[in-house]
Amino acid sequence: MESLDERIQRGIAFKIDGRYEEAADEFRSIITDHSDHSEAHHQLGLVYGFSGMFDESVAELEEATRLSPSNILARNDLALTYTMLGRYDEAKAEFARVLERDRENDIALRNLTYLP
Repeated sequence: MESLDERIQRGIAFKIDGRYEEAADEFRSIITDHSDHSEAHHQLGLVYGFSGMFDESVAELEEATRLSPSNILARNDLALTYTMLGRYDEAKAEFARVLERDRENDIALRNLTYLP
């Protein structure tokens, strides 16, 4: 039987290869079995964003950060998605949450300078 980590890695490999439908299927399958798996929600949110499904992307990234508030990568990805969608106040707030946990976070510091 495959481990959860092996399933996550397979989904990530699909994502990296641009096989977004297969990646989404893998992450949705993991979420079906483990609804509280933050990284599966994080990765599914990224896949949805790459596929142009922005509402779904935000929902999954928000769920990932809700499940794992200290997940800096998911928080930065959520903030970057908000930025891309022109949701600047939400992006600023999310980058601020990153900086509360990691005052030297380059991604948050750099991107805050670009926001209006």
